[in-house]
Amino acid sequence: MDYDSDDDRMTMAEQLAEHDPSAAAAAFRAIARDHAVDDDVRLEAASRLPEVDEAAAADAFRAIARDHAVDDDVRLEAASRLPDLDEAAAADAFQAIARDHGVGDDLRSDAAEQLARLDPRAAAGFFHRAADDRPRGYRFGGATMLHPPRPPRPPR
Repeated sequence: MDYDSDDDRMTMAEQLAEHDPSAAAAAFRAIARDHAVDDDVRLEAASRLPEVDEAAAADAFRAIARDHAVDDDVRLEAASRLPDLDEAAAADAFQAIARDHGVGDDLRSDAAEQLARLDPRAAAGFFHRAADDRPRGYRFGGATMLHPPRPPRPPR
């Protein structure tokens, strides 16, 4: 079928959801994984998937989060929606963003912080590497995530 726009594809998938949820899931997944589709439309398509197929939603969010061509904020948003669907896929997505030197330091750090909640060992690797090649303030933030400051000891 030939569509005039990404929005037309979304409209058709939404209409299909009313009649055939399985076919709608396939349509939403195809849109979410299509590199030619606008990033925000891909994210919207993936966002519609949990209603009809959680496994397809996890796959779609993970694909968006790992796609280097997708806007960094959209990648992080896609990864942020994964923990409720598939923790292993979420950890993989956050790790991919945290390791991507093309992503800004703030977003990489955000991804690593989310990763630390899911897979502390993988996050530790990121923070140790960051400590070797980032300014002192960045290193401190990573070290704090790995080893939170201890509360002061009460006086004796």
